Amino acid sequence: MKFNCKNIFRGFAAAAALSLTLSANADVKMPAIFGDNMVIQQQTDARMWGTAKASSKVTVTPSWNNLTYTTTADKDGKWNITFPTPEAGGPYTVTISDGTTLTLSNVMLGEVWLCSGQSNMEMPMKGFKNQPVEGANMAVLKSKNPDIRLFTVKRNSSTVPVDDVTGKWAEASPATVREFSATAYFFGREIEEMLDVPVGLVVVAWGGSACEAWMNDEMLAAFPEAAAKIPAVGGEIPSKNRTPSVLFKGMLNPLIGFPMRGVIWYQGEDNWNRAHTYTDMFSTMINGWRNLWGQGEFPFYYCQIAPYDYAIITEKGKEIINSAYLREAQAKVEHIVPNTGMAVLMDAGWPEGIHPPKKQIPGERLALLALNKTYGVEGIGAESPVYKSMEVKGDTVIVSFDRAPEWIAGKTSFESKQFKVAGEDRVFHPAKAWISRSKVMVKSDKVPHPVAVRYAFENASEGDLFSTDGLPVSSFRSDDWPDERPIKE
Repeated sequence: MKFNCKNIFRGFAAAAALSLTLSANADVKMPAIFGDNMVIQQQTDARMWGTAKASSKVTVTPSWNNLTYTTTADKDGKWNITFPTPEAGGPYTVTISDGTTLTLSNVMLGEVWLCSGQSNMEMPMKGFKNQPVEGANMAVLKSKNPDIRLFTVKRNSSTVPVDDVTGKWAEASPATVREFSATAYFFGREIEEMLDVPVGLVVVAWGGSACEAWMNDEMLAAFPEAAAKIPAVGGEIPSKNRTPSVLFKGMLNPLIGFPMRGVIWYQGEDNWNRAHTYTDMFSTMINGWRNLWGQGEFPFYYCQIAPYDYAIITEKGKEIINSAYLREAQAKVEHIVPNTGMAVLMDAGWPEGIHPPKKQIPGERLALLALNKTYGVEGIGAESPVYKSMEVKGDTVIVSFDRAPEWIAGKTSFESKQFKVAGEDRVFHPAKAWISRSKVMVKSDKVPHPVAVRYAFENASEGDLFSTDGLPVSSFRSDDWPDERPIKE
């Protein structure tokens, strides 16, 4: 069969012309993120956008003040408008019109949070197959709450930026919460309960996704190796959730500018074998999102990956990856990127599975960060203690901590079983460790002259050091020695 290129071209041209004609004559329409049951960020300059008749006057009238805000659609029918929102409340209606009226009903004003990452953010309250969420069934049973609103963006991978997502706002109820992100729900439940305002949660997550997939081309330009893997427009996507830029374009791009308070993030597992780039990459992503939203340095709180046995064994039986390096890379970000915070999960892992059942813990710890650092709730602990320094006296290492005003506590005693020390030979040996007031003392009979100390610095070590508020200390090391085991990309 012969194909007539001219006819094909004419067909495309006709289709494009028809599309423009339909757009020019279309009634007012809005992306899915604007819909019935939605939450609009309170006390901000809220932005809305959509399409209408070409060059038509578009009005937006919210029922909380019955004022009408006006803009004009461009020649392609696209419009956007910004208007102030008062303090939390509702339900309200928002009426949009270009001559034909669209009404959004049961709309609340409150606090909106974007919840993003990979499978441990995506994991629903009902759990995954053979992988439950601890305590979820009773939490789902008691979840009916018209002041918590849920929106999940359907998975979509794209080589070009898209304008809309697939999803629908819904009130929290057993039927809707069962299918919703467990980490996000537990976070939102605490925010709503403590602030007594409506809360909107928008989940944009895909299991197994790489950090690179959530960055656009401009952000990735700083990372040539990743940038080289950005697929061409219309080209093949080797991995729907790991290929650089494709989730940004397919899932996040349509939400840019949607008014929100901040972001919670649970990702890192897919980057565990390339920790050396993660601090810079994650920092670049956060700053890139902030620049695109144009809301300043909005809060960005994230989970450190939980202990899990990531070990890959070579033919010689030698472990070649230690995910503690990824946790270390994550821990650096909150110290170099303003208005961020990390929820440490050293006590909430599952060595046998990458999806720990303890999802209430990360949700609550993210909520503690938000309540303390964003909403100014005093009298609570929100940040885990962090390693400060070490000194050596004889054969004993003395470890000091920051962010530990009430000193350090053990899990069940004043001892820790997760420390190792090394001498000049850089060979680490298990050590005895005990808490002495604000310090931890560490020694090993096999290392008479210690020069370095590490805590829980393995794939699946379970943390046993905490603040007195019950927040675990992250795995850490005093040395900066390179990992001598080969790391594969």
